[in-house]
Amino acid sequence: MFDLIKSIQERDPANPTFAEVLFAYNGFHAVSLHRVNNFIWHLGLKAFARFGANITRILTGIEIHPEAKIGKNFFIDHGTGVVIGQTTIVGDNVTIYHGVTLGGVGRVGQVDEKRHPTLKDWTIIGAGAQVLGNITIGEHAKVGANSVVTTDIPDGMTAIGIPARVIGGDDTARGYGMPSRKEMQDVTFTIDCIVKEMGKIKKELNLGDDNGDSVEDCKIKNKV
Repeated sequence: MFDLIKSIQERDPANPTFAEVLFAYNGFHAVSLHRVNNFIWHLGLKAFARFGANITRILTGIEIHPEAKIGKNFFIDHGTGVVIGQTTIVGDNVTIYHGVTLGGVGRVGQVDEKRHPTLKDWTIIGAGAQVLGNITIGEHAKVGANSVVTTDIPDGMTAIGIPARVIGGDDTARGYGMPSRKEMQDVTFTIDCIVKEMGKIKKELNLGDDNGDSVEDCKIKNKV
């Protein structure tokens, strides 16, 4: 418990005191109560474990199935609306934000199969993201806010969008699972240049009077 509180203090930009985390962080409460519910589940008292998980949800706004495997120093920041499915595996030092779902995709016939994600060590999942299915989010990987992820994300990479796609990765700290400024600029420039290229095609086909550069020329001009 003390290690978890210390890790939350180190990772939370709000720089909370020990007492703040202990008494006021619903993510800390949810993870602590899950440890108890998980122990009860493995005693074979599954109904009691589910009852405990439901009480935890009512108290914290965070729903964690009692069978889910949670590693050390799991930080749920803010936390309200988080849902973590039965066969989820969460590694060490993982951070997720409010509104995140670690869920399944509802396929028929998946009884007693792993149907929820695996998050490796130091993963960051941004607010509102949906990580679905038996997929793996690699070590130090990041998922942008409100993204929908249904495929594996390699170690150290960042994924954003619906459906999420890998846009790169670097050593820049991105506390909320968002891409770096450079990565976002690359995406914006590419979209702008596609629009201009479409204008050029329209002109050549006598469908309009727009002028357009090639996508590559456009990106070079925008970056100068």
